[in-house]
Amino acid sequence: MSQESRPPFPPFTRESAIAKVRAAEDGWNTRDPEKVALAYSADSRWRNRAEFVNGRDEIVAFLARKWRRELDYRLIKELWAFDGNRIAVRFAYECHDDSGNWYRSYGNENWEFDENGLMTHRYACINDLPIKESERVFHWPLGRRPDDHPGLSDLGL
Repeated sequence: MSQESRPPFPPFTRESAIAKVRAAEDGWNTRDPEKVALAYSADSRWRNRAEFVNGRDEIVAFLARKWRRELDYRLIKELWAFDGNRIAVRFAYECHDDSGNWYRSYGNENWEFDENGLMTHRYACINDLPIKESERVFHWPLGRRPDDHPGLSDLGL
């Protein structure tokens, strides 16, 4: 295994694709841009909404900006489909801005991986829904979602 690798590796099985999705969710829930960026290849290319991000330095900068704006961020990802070195996920996250306005953001991502399990491409489409704090459904301490917390399908999302 190379120094820069992130198991599981493609080609993905259902089990390894689910593990890859959960690892990505866990990473993003740390809200640590430097740590999260290590799951992506050095030359990874993203489209996130209408923003284009290229390489780890830009990924770190993007994520740092994101989590300065999106406070108390909690994310759930769910496997949608997989084939070979590609995975499609759907996700939702909840956060609030510095004025206390809460949002639930829904989206889909398409991922492509290299042989070392690093993501080389990430295409994300995301829609934001303003919600009241009382409408939140992601309730766990900041960090990793507990194993017994419902997923998207369980929550009807």
